[in-house]
Amino acid sequence: MDQHLVSIADAIEAARRERRAITPLTDALPDLALADSVAIQQHNVRCRIADGDRLVGYKLGNIAKAMQEAFGVDQPDYGHLLAGDFLLENRPVQLDRFIEPFAEVEPAFLLKDRLEGPNVTVADVIRATEYVLPAVEIIDSRFKDWRIQIADTLADNGSVGAIVLGTTPKPLTELDFSAMHGTLHYDDEQVGSGPASAVLGNPIAAIAWVCNELSQYGIAFEPGQIILPGSCLEAVPLKRAATVTAEFNGLGRVQFEAV
Repeated sequence: MDQHLVSIADAIEAARRERRAITPLTDALPDLALADSVAIQQHNVRCRIADGDRLVGYKLGNIAKAMQEAFGVDQPDYGHLLAGDFLLENRPVQLDRFIEPFAEVEPAFLLKDRLEGPNVTVADVIRATEYVLPAVEIIDSRFKDWRIQIADTLADNGSVGAIVLGTTPKPLTELDFSAMHGTLHYDDEQVGSGPASAVLGNPIAAIAWVCNELSQYGIAFEPGQIILPGSCLEAVPLKRAATVTAEFNGLGRVQFEAV
């Protein structure tokens, strides 16, 4: 990767570490190639791993139409999930570790077999899935005021902030995503809801899509990895202390204290 892209990657990583927003890349580079954005993302992931973190999965974002409209992008994004991004259920989550966080509700897929595109099918995803867990993804852009285009969010690792997994694993045979609905509560107030079908019609199909998409960069999903297929509801700002609860009918709930 050329030095110019390395310098961009370093600026994004510094913003993440220092919890401060920077000017979107596309303000100065409106024609930034998506391949360059992915190269920036991969560079920062490699640096974090070299510093002692660990790759544990991948995420798909902005897949629901409501999400694309909310953040002004016209196609899904994706990012790497590192162990350092995962926080524990029922434990305090410090809001000051983020810049401008939003909460999303999604099912998390734990894989038992390898998935490698292209040409991964829904049947392949079903075969490769060991369990599904309820999850909250906290997204957090390193760019000012969430003024992002697809090139910005790809360079920013899909705006990953943190992930909280629930502890009620369910096999796919016990789940019906066509009838599944997710809700998000801050204390006793419901602040969001949406159907699992908002995730590309079915979260299983979303995982097949992102696996095939990432294969062009030589990425495969490995056994034991967590894959987040995208939120079933529009992301909700997480700006105040609250008990945050996400719940799916048939899958269970995950909860934590935002402080």
